[in-house]
Amino acid sequence: MMKAGQDDAMAVDHSVVDGSRVTPRGLHLLVVVDGRSLATDLVSGIQGKLEGLGGEHPAFLEVVDVAERPYVAEHYKLVATPALVKIYPLPAQVLVGNDLTTQMEVWWPRWQQQVAVALERDPHQGGAGAESMVQLQLSEEIFALRQEQAQLRAQLAFKDRILGMLAHDLRSPLTATKLVLDTLLQHPLDPEMTKSLLEQGRTQTQKMEELITDILEAARSSEAVFRVHSRETRLEDIFQSVMDEFLPRIRAKELTLRTDIPANFPAVHVDQERIRQVFVNLLDNAVKYTPKQGMISVVFLHRTTQKVQVSIIDTGPGIPDEAKERIFTESVRLDRDTNQAGYGIGLSLCRRIIRAHYGHIWVEDGDPCGSAFHFTLPIYC
Repeated sequence: MMKAGQDDAMAVDHSVVDGSRVTPRGLHLLVVVDGRSLATDLVSGIQGKLEGLGGEHPAFLEVVDVAERPYVAEHYKLVATPALVKIYPLPAQVLVGNDLTTQMEVWWPRWQQQVAVALERDPHQGGAGAESMVQLQLSEEIFALRQEQAQLRAQLAFKDRILGMLAHDLRSPLTATKLVLDTLLQHPLDPEMTKSLLEQGRTQTQKMEELITDILEAARSSEAVFRVHSRETRLEDIFQSVMDEFLPRIRAKELTLRTDIPANFPAVHVDQERIRQVFVNLLDNAVKYTPKQGMISVVFLHRTTQKVQVSIIDTGPGIPDEAKERIFTESVRLDRDTNQAGYGIGLSLCRRIIRAHYGHIWVEDGDPCGSAFHFTLPIYC
């Protein structure tokens, strides 16, 4: 809070009772602004008007940036800024608009009378004035508690959704793994069939591991530092290792896979495990939503000398225009996904990972249909 007597060359004489700061002896005014940089001319105008008005009882002016102290707006029920609040003598009074100095001049005689009456009742001004300040402090504490309560409720609701979705999504790979083990234990099989079943079991356990990894990442606060450990990497190697895992699903749906990766595609400096997560999430969505006998295209592009781009394009139902940005936020699922596996945090993780690498991720409509997810990465991080 900026005090007129300290920052704006206007004398302030605070009364002190038992070593505690109380309301100044006189009018106590707050100028509430939205953005301190825009307040200089306004405050100077009000100060000039106060000096010109004179009067038996001086005025004490404080400046409040509502962005820094939002509880002030709530406490005084402010609907607009700038505003001038007469905080003492009580009752508080709010003036708003672009003509604050004119309004203040109109109210000045009545305010002087109110100060005289208040000082007659309480010469030390330690009663109602101090009570007003205490109320403002309580308002600040209540505002902070409400914010904390809202955050806790959001966290609890998010965790409830995650637990429910996790139970649903882990059931399928767990069931598939159990069937593989039961088959291996109950029936004598030739080596080729045994090998095939073991590969299926490994694929399902990898899927469970990816689900759990996403859950753990999503549980972290969005404000937490997202650390990456970069080293020189060839993106095409990461893509190929992920694609090897997806080939059984691609073949099962009879999908056509088209890749366009230049032979001289440059290496990048990235966290290999993090970027692998991005490929897994984007390819998982592409395979999930592309109908049988559809097509998935993966295109690597060397856009500039400092940046590369990867595009994963499907021929699925596409993303509605109004949801193209929203799907990258935490735990967002479209109405069409109600019966689909997944819990809506994969894309938010992709965005956090790409941003941590100083890149960008977005989605566009495919041609002629479907979705085209793109992300860029700098060649050197």
